[in-house]
Amino acid sequence: MDRRNFLKTAVTATGTAALSTGLPAAFGAPGVGPQLAATTGTVLTGIQVLARDDYQVLRGQRVGLISNPTGIVPDLRHEIDVIAASGKVNLVAAFGPEHGFRGSADAGGSEGNYVDPRTGVPVYDTYGKNANQIAAYYRQAGVETVVFDIQDVGARFYTYIWTMYDCMVAASQAGVRFVVLDRPNPITGVAALGPVMHPEYASFVGLKPISQQHGMTIGELARLFNGESLPEDVNANGSVSLSVLKAEGWRREMWQEETGQPWVMPSPNMPRVETAVVYPGTCLFEATNLSEGRGTTRPFELIGAPYIDYPWADALQAKNLPGVEFREAHFVPLASKHLGVTCTGVQLHVTDRVQFGAIRTAIAMIITAKRLYPADFAWRESAAPYWIDKLTGSDQVRLAIDSGADVDEVVAGWRRELAAFSRTRKKYLLYLTVR
Repeated sequence: MDRRNFLKTAVTATGTAALSTGLPAAFGAPGVGPQLAATTGTVLTGIQVLARDDYQVLRGQRVGLISNPTGIVPDLRHEIDVIAASGKVNLVAAFGPEHGFRGSADAGGSEGNYVDPRTGVPVYDTYGKNANQIAAYYRQAGVETVVFDIQDVGARFYTYIWTMYDCMVAASQAGVRFVVLDRPNPITGVAALGPVMHPEYASFVGLKPISQQHGMTIGELARLFNGESLPEDVNANGSVSLSVLKAEGWRREMWQEETGQPWVMPSPNMPRVETAVVYPGTCLFEATNLSEGRGTTRPFELIGAPYIDYPWADALQAKNLPGVEFREAHFVPLASKHLGVTCTGVQLHVTDRVQFGAIRTAIAMIITAKRLYPADFAWRESAAPYWIDKLTGSDQVRLAIDSGADVDEVVAGWRRELAAFSRTRKKYLLYLTVR
């Protein structure tokens, strides 16, 4: 059957029920009852495991919590409210990343330091702070154990993993424990994909040499950082005392909808799981003069520019790229690039998540746009000097595309380094692939 006549989904029949509500019935309405154990067959996150085990891991410690609006239990209460209400944890501080602890700030912003009005816990702003400054916050708050729980989306340039890394370095400096409450990777953890960051291109969208789509959970990344990076980091005093509370019941091939866990957007431009599916690839359009859909209701799914016209959509659709269809789209961004200007481009419709390759698809899209609009297409310059080099982790992708390479040639350029990272990654994995 022609794939245009049959749109496959990656969500299995067993995961369909989770899509309808996202909430196990045992949790009732938000704010009703203290129960934190999931129904049979539902994945338990680290915070659920922590509460089920009566917070034993944190007993007798002065605790600081690094989180954001994704740090929820399945009845949608925030974990700081649940932990504080339990009376079993000496919670003395909270720490907020980009967008803030409660999530009120936009991209590139934070909430500053304040006292959380619901719990009375002082909140310290980590965004834009280096490890020395974060360690000073730890000492000021008198924390003995730092707990990290933020939903990642599986891409190297999503900054929460680097907030975690800096907080781990700070924990090494301050001599405090580090506990990760793990959560599933929403786009699966089957494999590592894409180019690996080179150390000379390190920035807050990639501090350490991991692949563009890392295929790991936040807890697995913490283990990798602790084993590979902290011992060599001049700002750290070696590895930290690390504990990871695993997400029980998660398998590497599971998508977010199959976990039974609700989705809370981890940042303003990550509204849906579908956004996370395309993000490891289409975020690369941040490094071009095309809009990546910021300021629309479909960021990273809508891509276009004022100089693009319908041949781009036709050319992309004709490529028959696996697992994706391209619809010609017209949109007006209400923020970021091309603010208030009509853009023409495409909307990506992922029809088969298993076959779809976000990074390979985005590379094909960039190559096609550059070939069709050579006088208009441009890379976004930055101090690197190019932002694309920071996002991809080196100049290899940009130079290959500029030289006229096709998709296979660009991908071949990172194959060897990806294989090396995959071998390193394997040592730190916590979960199995069953299917």
